[in-house]
Amino acid sequence: MPLQTFRYAACGGFNTSIDISLFFISYNYIFKKESIVFSHFALSPHIAAFLVGFMFSFPSGFYLSRYVVFQETSVKKSEQLIKYFSVVFICLMLNYGFLKLFVDSFGWYPTPSKILTTVFVVAFSYVAQKNFTFTPESKKKGKGSI
Repeated sequence: MPLQTFRYAACGGFNTSIDISLFFISYNYIFKKESIVFSHFALSPHIAAFLVGFMFSFPSGFYLSRYVVFQETSVKKSEQLIKYFSVVFICLMLNYGFLKLFVDSFGWYPTPSKILTTVFVVAFSYVAQKNFTFTPESKKKGKGSI
């Protein structure tokens, strides 16, 4: 297994376990499986719990990716953060869509639905982060290739 893949799996596993743990705790104990009602709309508890996990997994995921997984990058941190957020925004939409599908349409339990959603999103995220966000400049411009 390449070192970068191992690092991604280790950091991603750590970040994902925190995300799923926060989801479980938020859903069951903070929101107590009840919708959060605002003045004009209600937020389902599984979506609210997903957003709580996101608030922690987004920054930790970026720093782990930048400083542990994809160390060979020469791109400025601010540029990477914008690219990272772009990919994470797509992941956010995928999470939302899969959770709505699995929980609201299929009637599945929220925590297993979150775990299955994470499998799909992690696969997409790895490919996108590796080939878009943290691609070394030499690969982008063809430097160093024969």
